[in-house]
Amino acid sequence: MGGRRTRISGSTVVITGASSGIGQATAEAFARQGACLVVVARDRDTIEAVAQDCRDLGARAIAIAADVTDASAMAEVAREAVGFGGTIHVWVSNVGTGAVGAFHEVPLEAHHQVIRTNLVGHMNDAHAVLPIFLRQGHGVFINMISLGGFAAAPFAAAYSASKFGLRGFSEALRGELVHHKNIHICDVYPSFVDTPGIFHGANYTGRQLSAPPPVLDARRVAKAILDLALRPKPTTMIGAPTALLRLGHAVSPELTTRAMALFLESYFRRAPRAATGSGNLFHPPHKAGGIDGGLRSPAQRSALTGLALGLGALAVAGVALRRRR
Repeated sequence: MGGRRTRISGSTVVITGASSGIGQATAEAFARQGACLVVVARDRDTIEAVAQDCRDLGARAIAIAADVTDASAMAEVAREAVGFGGTIHVWVSNVGTGAVGAFHEVPLEAHHQVIRTNLVGHMNDAHAVLPIFLRQGHGVFINMISLGGFAAAPFAAAYSASKFGLRGFSEALRGELVHHKNIHICDVYPSFVDTPGIFHGANYTGRQLSAPPPVLDARRVAKAILDLALRPKPTTMIGAPTALLRLGHAVSPELTTRAMALFLESYFRRAPRAATGSGNLFHPPHKAGGIDGGLRSPAQRSALTGLALGLGALAVAGVALRRRR
């Protein structure tokens, strides 16, 4: 990896946000390849269970309970990882959350916590591991971003700000490391993924949240991350909606953002009512989520087909507008 290794087996891999969803799927994918895993999340019992699953798959693994918003805690994770595996070959910066609701109706502290988690947390990860990569001359840092890094998400303003910022942060790091050919900063932009994350995040809409199909299996994203560890590249987009929304936003950001807002308003009017709350913003979820969120069930697909068709029409409109121009 990073110009020095051509296999996963025996490589030391750190994964933050590994207690559910994409993080857990990624941990299991690396475990099957014989990596030495350091899995990180806030809840000690949950992350230890993930580490045990990795051991059951034949990998060496340790669990560390730590919060990515704490820079000193992430520096300690890096030290423990080096002590465990001798070095660090790959760091998967995966933590992410959100707060859904009209900007002025979401408490400002919730917005701040989304930024601390989704942007500052990834910066803390990079700050902890980059000195190690520079000393050894190689390493792969993988940033989980999302299609939100290319197209704004109305009613998730802080999420949009964090993802746009994270994309800029990664691009800046690649510029700084241009002379270090064996150190790679890789960004991953999946479309909507079937994980418990959408249910764990803060919800101030008063309505149940979901995601439009097609919804990706988290294991597909994990495979893309595994491939990046072996064959690093700057940008990886997963799922057709990412490329389509990226194109539509590039052609006319005002059109795509307005259309997205109207679609979401329509969905919120029709969605069943739900309690409002801060979800997992300030503490781990009360119930471990596992990898899947149930968004690919037939009932969920049927309920959200209209929104999916609307998003497809939006992408087609963007392409048509580009051709006219």
